[in-house]
Amino acid sequence: MSNGPVLVPVLGDQLSHGLSSLADRTPEDTVVLMMEVWDETQYVRHHKAKIALIFSAMRHFARELRDTGFTVDYVKLDDPGNTGSFTAEVQRAIRRHAPRGVQITEPGEWRVREMITAWRDTLGVRLRVLPDTRFVCPLPDFFQWAAGRKQWRMEYFYREMRRKTGLLMDGDKPAGGKWNFDAENRGGPDAECRPPAVSHFAPDAITQEVIALVEARFAGHFGSLDHFAWPVTAAQAAHAFDRFLKTRLPLFGRYQDAMMAGTDTMYHAVISPALNIGLIDPVEMCRRAETEWREGRAPIEAVEGFIRQVIGWREYVRGIYWLTMPDLSKANQLGATRPLPEFWWTGETDMACVADCVRATHKNAYAHHIQRLMVMGNFALLAGLSPQDVADWFLVVYADAFEWVELPNVAGMALFADGGKLASKPYAASGAYIDRMSNYCGDCRYDVKRKVGEGACPFNALYWDFLARNEERLAGNPRLANPYATWRRMSADKQAEYRDSAAAFLETLEPAKKGWARA
Repeated sequence: MSNGPVLVPVLGDQLSHGLSSLADRTPEDTVVLMMEVWDETQYVRHHKAKIALIFSAMRHFARELRDTGFTVDYVKLDDPGNTGSFTAEVQRAIRRHAPRGVQITEPGEWRVREMITAWRDTLGVRLRVLPDTRFVCPLPDFFQWAAGRKQWRMEYFYREMRRKTGLLMDGDKPAGGKWNFDAENRGGPDAECRPPAVSHFAPDAITQEVIALVEARFAGHFGSLDHFAWPVTAAQAAHAFDRFLKTRLPLFGRYQDAMMAGTDTMYHAVISPALNIGLIDPVEMCRRAETEWREGRAPIEAVEGFIRQVIGWREYVRGIYWLTMPDLSKANQLGATRPLPEFWWTGETDMACVADCVRATHKNAYAHHIQRLMVMGNFALLAGLSPQDVADWFLVVYADAFEWVELPNVAGMALFADGGKLASKPYAASGAYIDRMSNYCGDCRYDVKRKVGEGACPFNALYWDFLARNEERLAGNPRLANPYATWRRMSADKQAEYRDSAAAFLETLEPAKKGWARA
């Protein structure tokens, strides 16, 4: 056996000093390997800002590791000899350092796990894969929770996470007398809705170098770098979250589902990109949010809503991903096959809500969860867009999108492609929902009050068309009993009007002209 160091590859979403693969290592006998590889930028053609965020954060993290004494073998994208492949770069590093073994934290995505599993037969040294301890719920615990259940409902899982962490608990009872304050978190925009700015971080020399690299090497990718200001270090992420606690958390609950044209972040924390690459700890965030309530600076509905997203929904979709892969990536229970329209990439549509969401996404690599679910996801569901195309789009365009969190949200929550394993009903809505929760409809060319015909909001006819064409699959869903009862009370002529209006609109959709998502 070699007397060499242990080689510890650290991936681009593992930028945490408490990472399990680093926790038992000392600088004296460890080489940390970090790699910018072409393959990871091209399995889908990621938003320019997403690539820049990850590469810049990786370079900053490497500097922090060196400052603590670790040897870091850092392979930049444009280094001579960079093969562009994770596996090949690990093999090259083994030849350079002659390690006695390779130690790595389990990856977050199925395709990367398959690659690492193959290393056992190809690397020629001992491989040790450790659990990712940065999550509240270890995957074996989630599998045990899900076993034998007819339905996997997040609410019950969330309560277990509350008990496990003690967050918002008074003894064995939920603080405030109930587990969930979602009913208080559904306010639309009003005169008092004036969100303060989020933290922005001017690119330093490292980030500027990365931005130049991305502009040169990924010019054809979706998105802009003109406004790049994401936190790229743990210190910046902590500062951004602290600003959220002080300036936006108190009204986060009230307006968390609201949308306003040109107001891209509303009262959201906008911390998910930093969280998903490891720059900030989820439980620590939740404890700090809880303190804001316990010390009287934020209402419980805001704090509970935030905590539910982090230790409830985020942990839940991770478990669902690993429980259902790889089948989830091919799921299409509603038989949706329509390709993505061109305007999903260009934003060139008269639907004001869609246009604004695409504009914000192109500019920021970000849109908040209701824009994603109830505008883009809702349109995709109603129009019958291919789940695989939609999943690719979401994976490309958002800085926080990794497959473990993106795919269950798209295939399960937004598109019902898994047949209801994740969501209890399709999240289908007409234009009335968007009108209630936003100010988009006031300046839209389409009239949200009109149901059919030229000038009518397309979401209205598409909603009824979706129910009609999926009646055989969905009519037995108890949560859709009322909409189907309404549909059946309509005259045949009225039903035909809706179907014809939807068909006329769908005929206008032009498929994307180039391979924006995949080459």
